[in-house]
Amino acid sequence: MRRELKIFSGSSHPELAKAICEYNEIPLGASEIMKFSNENIMVRLLENVRGSDVFVVQTSCPPVNESIMEMLIMIDALHYASAERITAVLPYFPYVRSDKKDKPRISITARLIADLLETAGAHRVLTMDLHSPQIQGFFRIPIDQLIAAPLICDYFRAQDLSNTVLVAGDVGESKSIGRYANRLNIPIAIIDKRREGDDEKAKAVHLIGDVKGKDALIIDDEIASGGTLVEAVHFLQQHGVNKVSAAAVHPVLSGKAMDRIREVEIEELVVTDSIPLREKQQEYNKFKVLSVAPLLGEAIMRIHNGDSISKLFR
Repeated sequence: MRRELKIFSGSSHPELAKAICEYNEIPLGASEIMKFSNENIMVRLLENVRGSDVFVVQTSCPPVNESIMEMLIMIDALHYASAERITAVLPYFPYVRSDKKDKPRISITARLIADLLETAGAHRVLTMDLHSPQIQGFFRIPIDQLIAAPLICDYFRAQDLSNTVLVAGDVGESKSIGRYANRLNIPIAIIDKRREGDDEKAKAVHLIGDVKGKDALIIDDEIASGGTLVEAVHFLQQHGVNKVSAAAVHPVLSGKAMDRIREVEIEELVVTDSIPLREKQQEYNKFKVLSVAPLLGEAIMRIHNGDSISKLFR
């Protein structure tokens, strides 16, 4: 007997969950989430999930820690409600940058998140564009990592790229942007950043590649504080680019990121809806938001049917 497919949503990004359900032509699972005056969270499922194949959509965005607890409690509730399989759908993985022990006496928190998801009762995980792909190795359950490169490349492929160079904000990004360069068939330039003395902030000191008189396209997996993007734009302008566009899968945009971005000349900033833009961020008219709902929806349906999802990496 085939398991029934159900999709539930936490409170972090209900719009994305609804769009995924519309793609798969199923209703969003009914639930309620309550936060009490003592800041405890209660999740209640409002429909039967016994024997069902359940996917829980919850991205990492403010309030991050509350979203994590909400996800864990919902997974636990599904487990005790006898759901046959539970998949945690994390478009942007929480604590994704805490993937290594690069300082003494710290937690590798991304690994801790993996442990918490397994302990809560998740049977598998579906995520997108991990900052460090090795995070997949933190899990002892199946994990699928989707990439948004085809989606972003389809958007830029519709434009004239004959005079465009793809730019990596630092040497570490040069490998990851290769997937974009291969799809768009355009050259790459790399900004070489160094630390001078005891300064903790890396500074752009060299440019590998030719950008003078060209249009630059900066692509990264995420924009957090905006510092790397802003510095790259200034550095490229000093080297004679015509104009600069940028793209990132995850618009984290923490702290004063928007203030920094507004100060530089960017033709267009392309992001996905893996993280919802907050109201003030939506006022920035250079954003172009691409929806990952069809990509996630197709992956969910393929996982549910037992089909391969490798086709999505075209």
